[in-house]
Amino acid sequence: MPVIRADQARRSETPGGVMTTFASPTQGGTAAALWRVDANPDVAGPPHDFDTEQVWAFTAGAATVELGGETFEVAPGDTVVMPPSTPRRVTAGPEGYSAMVTAAAGATALLADGTVHGVPPWIA
Repeated sequence: MPVIRADQARRSETPGGVMTTFASPTQGGTAAALWRVDANPDVAGPPHDFDTEQVWAFTAGAATVELGGETFEVAPGDTVVMPPSTPRRVTAGPEGYSAMVTAAAGATALLADGTVHGVPPWIA
């Protein structure tokens, strides 16, 4: 399907916020997934990893990104390229943050200890 309508976006709620999927294999048959993260204020995502690259473009708020042993403060307009097999954690600032994210469809999440967690619903 070449056009995915606004009412077809899929929302996945987590303790940290909401992921809104705009394109994925189950929404248009694309080879890449595109979603928006709207993180709750002062919430730290879990330490984790992915088996594929992700690109995060921050559009609102602020966050701290821990990536491969380095820490970065990010704000609207900043983009973070997260390589595969690189531990990461994103912590929202006091106002939360929004980011547009893309990754290969079917990207598999790994827990901090390397255990396969599976394909998150916003990427499927």
